[in-house]
Formats: sequence, C-alpha cells, structure tokens
Amino acid sequence: MIATLLGEAWQAMLANRLRTFLTALGITIGVAAVVLMVAIGQGTQQKIIGTINSMGANLLIINSASARSGGVRSGMGGMPTLTLGDVTAIRELGPTLYISPISTGFAQLVYGPNNWNTSVLGVNTEYLELRDWRVELGRSFSDSDISSATRVTILGQKVVENLFGDEDPIGQVIRVKGLPFTIIGVLSKKGQSMDGRDQDDSIIVPVTTAQRQLLGGPFRTAVGMIMVQAESSASLNSLERQITELLRQRHHIREKAENDFGVTNMTSVADTASEVTGMMSLLLGAIASISLFVGGIGIMNIMLVSVTERTREIGIRMAIGADRRTILTQFLLESIIITVTGGVIGILLGAGLAGAIGKFAEIPVRITAQPILLAFGVSAAVGVFFGLYPARKASMLRPIEALRFQ
Repeated sequence: MIATLLGEAWQAMLANRLRTFLTALGITIGVAAVVLMVAIGQGTQQKIIGTINSMGANLLIINSASARSGGVRSGMGGMPTLTLGDVTAIRELGPTLYISPISTGFAQLVYGPNNWNTSVLGVNTEYLELRDWRVELGRSFSDSDISSATRVTILGQKVVENLFGDEDPIGQVIRVKGLPFTIIGVLSKKGQSMDGRDQDDSIIVPVTTAQRQLLGGPFRTAVGMIMVQAESSASLNSLERQITELLRQRHHIREKAENDFGVTNMTSVADTASEVTGMMSLLLGAIASISLFVGGIGIMNIMLVSVTERTREIGIRMAIGADRRTILTQFLLESIIITVTGGVIGILLGAGLAGAIGKFAEIPVRITAQPILLAFGVSAAVGVFFGLYPARKASMLRPIEALRFQ
C-alpha cells in the first residue's frame, strides 16, 4: 500500500514540477546553510584547539612579572624575576614530566650573502620533548651544550628556507649577532602559535648561551619564562598551587603582596576556547536553522494550496472507498518526499560549498557525520511537522462536500 501511495504522491508532484522544485529549494537552502555553518564553526574550533595543543599537553607557563616605571606598567615578562634556580626548585617538587626555562630575543642571522631576522629561544634539553617538537634533521642539544654554553643552534623551517634554500644546513656555521654558531639540527614544521606568530620562524640555542652571549642585560642571569609539563591533567591544578607557593617563598613575597610572576594553565585555556568555539558553532547552526523553519512554512503553504486544488480528487477517492488514513498518508508522503529530497540535495550542496571555502578561501572547515545526519533528520521532521496539518485537513473533508467543490 505504501508503495502505491508513494507512486501516486510522486505523480502528483511531477504534475507541478516548478512548484515542487521551488518548495524543495527552500529546504535545500536551509539544510545547506546548516551544514556549511556547522562545518565552519567546527573547523574554527578544531583550529583553535590545535593551535593551543601545539604548545604541548598539560602545560603550565610561568612568566616574569611586568615592570613598573613612573606609574607605567609593561606587559608580563618586562621585569626578569625568574631564574635557573627557580627551574631547579620547581623540578624538585616532583609531579612534573619536563621543565624548561625560556629566554627570548631577536637576532640578525647571516649565512654567506643571505641574512634573516628572527626570534631566538634559549632553552634546555627538555624543551623539545615538552613541546612535542621533533628534530627532523641532525640532533638536539646535549647536557654538555647547556653546561658549557656552546655556540650551537637548531633552526626552524622558515629560517632554513630563507638562509639555505635547498642546501643542507647541518654542520654549517651562521652568524647570530655577529657570533659564529654551528647548526646541529633542523626542527619539524610546527605552524602558528596562539598569538599568530610563525613558530617555524625561530632558532633555539642553549639557554646558558642565550643568557651569557646573546641577550645580556638583566636577562644575563634571569629567564623570561618557564614551561612545566605535568604528569597528567588531573595534577595540573595541584601543581599550579605548589609552584605559586614555592615561588612566593623563593622570591620573598610578603603576604597579600602581588606576585612578581604569573602562572597560566594551558589546559584551562584550551577548555575555555573549546567552550567558546562550541557555543559559536551552535549559534551558527541555530541561525542557519531559521531558514529551515522558513522553508517548512513554505511547504505548509504549498500543501494547503494543493489540498484546495485537489479537493474534488479527494472526494472521488473517498467515494470509491479510500479511508481518511489513506488520504492523510498520501499528502503526508508528498510533504516528506519534498523535504527529504531537498534535504539530500542541501547536504550535498552544503558539503560542496564547505569544501570549496576551505580550499579557496582558506577558512577552516570540518565536515563530520553528526551535522549531516542532524540536518537530514531535521529536514524529514520538517516534512512531517509542516505537512501534517494540510494532510489532516485533506483527510477530514466530507466526501459529498468535496465532490461538490468547484
């Protein structure tokens, strides 16, 4: 019976091809908008979380305090309050996997006729493990490189491109602020950091070398930042409290006085970013869903018109034995066929647009099965919801009144 009713519903829609197409178009646009907006929202969320995770897992970042001069305060790190002694003391707390001091600055690099200005990171042997950053060519630092403050360096991909091109840089000597440094390694590609900085546009050197030979000034004995990786995310909050208490004691900070350092929990940052971008994705999907609602109203309108136009046909069907349930099912099937067909086309259109935007506009998109199944289910539900009233109205017609309708 259902197969027969489906065939009759299909024939009825083919009799008004243009009207059926325009009705389905509203659903198509609505579903495509939902798929596209959710794909953009989820893509943005994935990119933000990926950027944060590129810093490393279960991280605490400890920054030096801001400097104050004549009532004017600089940003964090303006006053060097952290030392290598702090690093040693934090390591002795226990629940840490890796810990590394970081001293940062900028330097002009020279190799033959080529030169390039980039950021310099002074770190220890644990830094790359902490950042989950591989050495693609060559080797990493050794303990003797740190203790002896040797002039060795590992280059980021962007630096290699600009100084060496296709030439193998391992073993070559470059000048950093006029001092000769031997290249012992090349880092794998890392991408952008949270602040949009290209992490591949940097070099790393032993922290002691950076302090004594490159940075100088107040950073000759201090470090600008300390990165700590906890054993697990569950121990992060406890470790953060222990580090705060330890550094306050070591820096002789009085009770109720401000810290001369700041501690940032990167897991909390990632959770907050995930929550915000998740809400954004939901909001985009909700906004796009409005067009589905508008398309549903269009379906109800057209189906009511169809019932009016086919009132005499309904009377004839009832007169020859069709019951109310059969009439209701036929008109409901017409509504569902329109919405499901429009929904399938909308899914394909939305996925295609999302792929094109991701490729040509370089906007992050992520197409998953969940929004596609959701959009398909919603389109079918729209067909049932907005088609039910016209179908019920058709089934409630009295045969004699329907036959008399002109």
